[in-house]
Amino acid sequence: MTTPGRYPYRPIVNRPDYHWPDGKRLALYFGINYEVFDWKGGLAPELAPAKTQPDVMNHAWRDYGNRVGAWRLHDLFDRLDLRTTALLNAAVLQRCPGLAEACRDRGDEIAAHGRTNAEAQGDMGEAAERAAIRETTDALAALGTRPTGWLGPWISESERTPELLVEAGYRYTLDWAHDDQPTWLSTANGRLLSVPYSQEINDIPQIVGRHREAEEFAAMLDAAVTQLLGECDRRPLVLGVALHPYLMGQAHRVPPLARVLDRLRQADDPRVWWTTAGAVAHHVLANDLAA
Repeated sequence: MTTPGRYPYRPIVNRPDYHWPDGKRLALYFGINYEVFDWKGGLAPELAPAKTQPDVMNHAWRDYGNRVGAWRLHDLFDRLDLRTTALLNAAVLQRCPGLAEACRDRGDEIAAHGRTNAEAQGDMGEAAERAAIRETTDALAALGTRPTGWLGPWISESERTPELLVEAGYRYTLDWAHDDQPTWLSTANGRLLSVPYSQEINDIPQIVGRHREAEEFAAMLDAAVTQLLGECDRRPLVLGVALHPYLMGQAHRVPPLARVLDRLRQADDPRVWWTTAGAVAHHVLANDLAA
């Protein structure tokens, strides 16, 4: 048997207690994935199996997210007065002029999501992966702030990815969904913070993988918040909700999500910290809180 060797086993019931800012107990953030894909090649999700190339149906379905769905989600989060973590493929800046800038201008955190979701860095050699991280970082830095958080396209990592992220100046990663609290990953270049990012409250595995629809997805989010609020008096927790504009930005899926978020916002539970992944990381790093 082998293990990643990046973190020790520490049960969540046996860790130091601490608070989020202002005594909050549940950090809740939304990670919005802004992704672009190749026209006639590369990795890509499918609405239905492609029959021929070029794959007009699936390509257009994905492109809808950047042209329409993203702006529909912006309207929703503007109405709710919520900033999100914008997980940006660097190629969005060239392929979708104004989209990344709109995320920045609405106050979203800008986090790196690789060059494009048509590729997975786990298959790259060391020089190629280092170049991909550098190109992504430099492109997103042009928005005004160098990103400090990373989510790999397809959650793909090589054996050296954490070392390369630390080398490139990243402070946290969202690749590891192994905990409900931030934890430290060890690397040969120093520690890297892992901030929780859900692979369950995530529309790709639920809608594409398990063929669930928005009503069920929204109910899962509601149930997760209820459960975590029942636990957070004993320990601080994080829930990162992962959305993709070509999925949850569809017209029929926004209303169920909006109903749950409206209810949660109106409840105004004093234990909930509506935040971003970067703000969670900053608080942990500034106070050296992670297990």
